[in-house]
Amino acid sequence: MKQRFVLLAFALCSLLNASVAQQPDQWQEYFQTLLDDDDDLQTSIDEVYDLLSDLAATPRNINTASREDLEELPFLTPWQVESICEYIYKYGGMLTIDELAMIESLDSTRRGLLRCFFYAAPVAKGDRTPTLAEIFSRSRHELTLTAKVPFYKRHGDTDGYLGFPYRHSVRYTFNSMNLVKAGLTGAQDSGEPFFAGRNPLGYDHYSFYIQLMRIGRLKSLVAGRYKAKAGMGLVLNTDFAFGKQAALAALSRNQTTIRPSSSRSSANYLQGAAATVELAKELDLTAIASWRLIDATLTKDQTAIQTILKTGYHRTESEMQRKNNAAMTALGAHLTFRRGGFNVGITGLFTATSKPLQPNTGQLYRKHYPSGSRFWNASIDYSYRNHWLAVSGETATGSCRALATINTATARLSQKLSLTAVQRFYSYRYASLLAQSFADGGHVQNESGLYLGAEYRPGSHLTLTAYTDVARFPWPKYLADTTSHAYECMASATYRNAKLTMQMHYRLKIREKNNADHTALTADATHRGRLFAQLQAGRWLLKTQADVACNNYKKRSTGWMLSQTASWQPLRKLQTAATAAYFHTDDYASRIYTYERGPLYTMSFPAFYGHGFHLTLLLRADLSRRWMALAKLSATRYFDRSHISSGLQQIDSRQQTDLELQVRLRL
Repeated sequence: MKQRFVLLAFALCSLLNASVAQQPDQWQEYFQTLLDDDDDLQTSIDEVYDLLSDLAATPRNINTASREDLEELPFLTPWQVESICEYIYKYGGMLTIDELAMIESLDSTRRGLLRCFFYAAPVAKGDRTPTLAEIFSRSRHELTLTAKVPFYKRHGDTDGYLGFPYRHSVRYTFNSMNLVKAGLTGAQDSGEPFFAGRNPLGYDHYSFYIQLMRIGRLKSLVAGRYKAKAGMGLVLNTDFAFGKQAALAALSRNQTTIRPSSSRSSANYLQGAAATVELAKELDLTAIASWRLIDATLTKDQTAIQTILKTGYHRTESEMQRKNNAAMTALGAHLTFRRGGFNVGITGLFTATSKPLQPNTGQLYRKHYPSGSRFWNASIDYSYRNHWLAVSGETATGSCRALATINTATARLSQKLSLTAVQRFYSYRYASLLAQSFADGGHVQNESGLYLGAEYRPGSHLTLTAYTDVARFPWPKYLADTTSHAYECMASATYRNAKLTMQMHYRLKIREKNNADHTALTADATHRGRLFAQLQAGRWLLKTQADVACNNYKKRSTGWMLSQTASWQPLRKLQTAATAAYFHTDDYASRIYTYERGPLYTMSFPAFYGHGFHLTLLLRADLSRRWMALAKLSATRYFDRSHISSGLQQIDSRQQTDLELQVRLRL
């Protein structure tokens, strides 16, 4: 115990300066160091961001957190979860959240992230289930209004779009002791009708839910719109899939989850009810039932579905005609048994569409897309973990009469070094309408590959990561008329202490595509590099970043961007931030991705190409314990064009300026 308090005193002293200047939503600054700069993963990044936003809005007591609560966080490894649980069990809980510094398996980045989602408080002995009156008396309400106002006109705003050019949303959440949650989100993209046309109830998209947790044997019950994941996602996953960098942390564990959907996105969710029940001490059953309307492109005779759409846009007459013109039903269950470090599960899923799927097989790469109106899938998943090895996997089949399997192994050779391997084989005939897992091509179909990664922490502040991945696509893909291959590698070094963060990042991605004459395949190779340094000094946070990109496919394309961000918190309840960026790329192939802060619950990960200058100004004021107001002005000026974009999105100007406004009320 003496050693514990000595280490605790040291941790408190070393973190004092950082805690004084800590800003609201600081988890976003940590989160960006774990991002994959890949537009193929944009949907997954949005889903992860949405999950972390919800968790950050309602921090939980780490001393009462279950293993499942910790496993919700996608950046924790199985051993980090185990280390936290062991520490809390051994010492009877944490006196302060800064005791995370005493857990050797946690690096500084993950300690910083955990402080944003958990706090430490004593646990009262003899806790009992609260009464209904206590649940409502200790409840928390949050109402958030967000709007985006453009200072320009697109061609569609004058002739083509059905609604006003403003994007806006409303979000209400109710939370009582993390036992009862409810929420309603209404979202409107710019150009969509509001209280007009086929949106007589106002917003184009609504998401609503109620969730009950930890009530007797009922672990979780969600009614309304929700996300669900079973095993490793080969049969069922409407949540998120891991990018290759995040795979180094969390892919070696299987977790079955159901959680509410509060996203603005009108795709990738289920609607109905789902529940997880503890049948016995080590046996859980998760069941889902869903019926929802979907957007689809129909055949000319309107009797079949050619493509299921997930864009969520309903701005024009043609887009509105595709809205909710089909339906999907899903019924499934997952039974899992866990004992010690061993876990095994079985998943069964039935899906049906109101109209049969009939893809355009005239395009060769669509030949094995799902067809028909009824589908079933089944899988078995497993995982095992001891003090140095974690393995997991899932094997699935279905009415497609084909196989898909993924298997992972992570070896912790020491506290400093861990190695990860991921093998997957997805038959080109395998199909599941709700599958999403680790893949290079973005789909659980037509891919086999091997991924090898390593994470090395020579000290508590320095983390070195690297991976290489080779994939083969036996059946033709879009832009590849025969069997093709892909290769990817990444190397990254991140140094972080209480005040300084530095990162160097390099990534190479090669995919085989058709050449200009469509006579053979040629390599589409993209190099990306990033170097940034971030310094926190008192109430200031300064970040300097340089990005470069080079693409070789049919022709050579290069680009670079320099950006400077400064955040200042003159008062405890007031913070400001400004970013200035200059970019110069040959074309879209050498585009630059960058993360920038925005309103709450809104992910901003834009891509820049061409020649121009980008500026953002952000002001946030926590006016009182209940009220928060935020404004963000964003402007991009191009030097190499007289108009921006094309078609209905075209802006007849070289400058694009938007103002985002947000107000939050907490009760």
